[in-house]
Amino acid sequence: MSIFNLGSINIDNFYAVSHLPRPGETLAALGHDIGLGGKGANQSVAAALAGSQVFHIGAIGPDGAWCADSMKAAGVDVSGVARVQVPTAHANICVDPEGENVIVLFSGANSCQDLQRIESILVGAKKGDTLVLQNETNLTFEAAQLAQEYGLRVIYSAAPFSAEAAAKMLPVIDMLVLNDVEADQLSCALGQSVEELDVPSVLITRGAQGARLLQRNGPPLQVPAFAVTPVDTTGAGDCFIGYVAAALDQGIKPEQALILASAASAIQVTQKGTADAMPARDEVEAFLSARP
Repeated sequence: MSIFNLGSINIDNFYAVSHLPRPGETLAALGHDIGLGGKGANQSVAAALAGSQVFHIGAIGPDGAWCADSMKAAGVDVSGVARVQVPTAHANICVDPEGENVIVLFSGANSCQDLQRIESILVGAKKGDTLVLQNETNLTFEAAQLAQEYGLRVIYSAAPFSAEAAAKMLPVIDMLVLNDVEADQLSCALGQSVEELDVPSVLITRGAQGARLLQRNGPPLQVPAFAVTPVDTTGAGDCFIGYVAAALDQGIKPEQALILASAASAIQVTQKGTADAMPARDEVEAFLSARP
């Protein structure tokens, strides 16, 4: 099977800071690095390194050729990445000594998706393939409609969070991915608990508290996070989701998929960077084998 990902591609600017900036504060950075990022690119790289065939659908500007090259080097098929005359999206990320972060995004080329191009790619998908989506591109809903028509599994991360966007997506997705805060916000907006949402499954990532999976046709599942000392938590959720998507694509049962993803994200947060810090499958399996 294969994974298709209509997703963002960002140039990540990392700034090491003594503490996260406060309103009105000018703060001198202790260091600066540049890397590949964006929820879409992060998830595609993670899924490819987990062993799945991944086709990325996205867009970059004249300054972003190296981003596509980096994704290709990780095993992602980037033939569906368009070159447009709008700057590549970028993120400015401040990271404190504990690994916590603050991020400012510029959407750039991520907002230049074309429905005809998306359809021309998805029409080649097979029934049972997976489409991964986030809120960092345009045409997310339309792509999900096409995927549903073609019989694809649709995994949707409702981030950056919008209750209106998430509610619109519910009828056309198979898995809704939220963090704890987003789950509370969506519940408040809709006036119902996440357990009551009309969607086949809801995956709630909870950081150091692990993850919870609610299933319409199965029992709820809870997996703990692995205890590690984080260096940079940026992209940990994307790593988790990319590995979950890959594991399900490979026919791995949900509970084992969550454990594999939890191990991958534990490794990822112990390294600096986002897409560049995604671990390979053999590294994740070695990590799990070494656990008591």
